[in-house]
Amino acid sequence: MTVTPRSLVERFYHQVWDKADEAEARRILHKDFRFRASLGPEHIGPDGFIAYMRQIHAALADYTCTIETLLVEDNRAAARMSFTGRHQAEFFGIPATGRTITWTGGAFFVTDGAQITELWVLGDIDAIKRQLGIGVDQGF
Repeated sequence: MTVTPRSLVERFYHQVWDKADEAEARRILHKDFRFRASLGPEHIGPDGFIAYMRQIHAALADYTCTIETLLVEDNRAAARMSFTGRHQAEFFGIPATGRTITWTGGAFFVTDGAQITELWVLGDIDAIKRQLGIGVDQGF
């Protein structure tokens, strides 16, 4: 059964990320899924991604992703995103502050007609650090 990239991306954010739905992650992520995020190294396969997702949800309560813009062409999709969560555990080496933090980013997906095969996310890490009280280098 062919699934559109749009529906996969929407399920990825609304079911997998927002609800930390590991079963849905295993359904929509290819067994060789490659995930690269701003917050660390590349993760391979659904289990690699799920481990990363658990870390983010542990650090940020009420974590939600909002798709601001979603562009789809053939088997690819690009999304402009906003993210929010309440800082409840160590994140970037900073103990929980209880603050709600928000940031934006871009996500670039590749699908195979049934599952997501690749994802690269670029988030505004400097915005996160500023909200956590970490000095950000302003140099170029």
